[in-house]
Amino acid sequence: MNLIAILSNIRFPDILDVLFITIVSYHFFVWFWGTKAFKALIGILVLSAIFIVAKSWGLFLTTWVFQILWQVFVILLIILFQREIRQMLERFNPLKTVGIKQRSGADGWLPGFAQWAFTAAKKRVGAVVVFERNDLVFDLMTKGIAIEANPAPEILNSIFYKESPLHDGAILISNGKILKTACYLPLTTQEDLPQEWGTRHRAALGLAEQCDAWVLIISEERGEVSVVSGQKFQKVANEEDLIEIMEDAVLGFRTEKKDFREKIKSWVVHRYKTKLVVFLMVFVMWLTLAGQQNFEKNIDLPVNFKNIPQGLVIADPVDRDLSIRFRGLRKDISLLNPDNIRVSIDVSSTRPGTHFYNISAANLSLPNDRIDVKSITPSRVVLTLRNTSEQGQPEPSRDK
Repeated sequence: MNLIAILSNIRFPDILDVLFITIVSYHFFVWFWGTKAFKALIGILVLSAIFIVAKSWGLFLTTWVFQILWQVFVILLIILFQREIRQMLERFNPLKTVGIKQRSGADGWLPGFAQWAFTAAKKRVGAVVVFERNDLVFDLMTKGIAIEANPAPEILNSIFYKESPLHDGAILISNGKILKTACYLPLTTQEDLPQEWGTRHRAALGLAEQCDAWVLIISEERGEVSVVSGQKFQKVANEEDLIEIMEDAVLGFRTEKKDFREKIKSWVVHRYKTKLVVFLMVFVMWLTLAGQQNFEKNIDLPVNFKNIPQGLVIADPVDRDLSIRFRGLRKDISLLNPDNIRVSIDVSSTRPGTHFYNISAANLSLPNDRIDVKSITPSRVVLTLRNTSEQGQPEPSRDK
């Protein structure tokens, strides 16, 4: 009954509340997916569910233990996953949202880079190239040597030459410049991968799982050029396709113009199953916690006059309808309706004439005592009583 009552009293701010937490939770899921912190995030959700159930069932000891240990647990999480938390905060950078991050406008190096990639593949030269986009990847890499150079074929050949001390590892290209070489990337934790995938592919997938960077792989064994982004792996057939990928997806030189409706539609459709599951989980959590929320509700009620003396009748009630604002827990307020509330005034000692009555919470009959009356409008009603023998005579004057 409480659940149905809560659902029937959903307001527009409640919808915004659920949608906002759904969006935030979805992005948390995407950002932490495939990382070590993801398992910890799942553990937090399980412990939170146990805490909510224990509190709703009145398990005093379990609730008390969780409240004591929760602060220590949060501090441990901050220490263990400070890198992931820092990256998460960087993703909320508003400067990235409005597109202030600088991008190189010179894309003349792309054809030369694509030609070098397929030439290296034919020569069976292995390489891993990381293209940084919005997310910073420095913290995800280990070791590495900082340089600043153009990604020209001559420089790339000198880096990935087998006898070079820099060839073992990945290079980082950001804003059209090589910023780091000989970097080690985190390996993916997935196990159901193709057997032909070597360390380069697993490292590329491991990095792409944790940020929005694109990683180019040149296979030394098979002479293939591939690109990894997120969970997506694609082989590149020729130089033209590689240039198009780098322009459209990696470097963002080509931005497809979409109106607001198309952007909203694209966001909703993309990975809609995951978003639907997250929405249902957030909605269930909202239903679980909504009953404990402080809530206010307005109800219009008529005034009932009881114990009218014999021989008197109500001649002219003025302002008989009241607007009453109630406050309490949502699970209690949601059950309120005109059928289970009554406003009564005892007129047993009233004489004929015009009378004024102040309305307070004492005049209300409520389902339980957990509900407070915040305001009553109007706070005073006017009642005129006549003798039954005066019915049909002109209305007596009121002394206000």
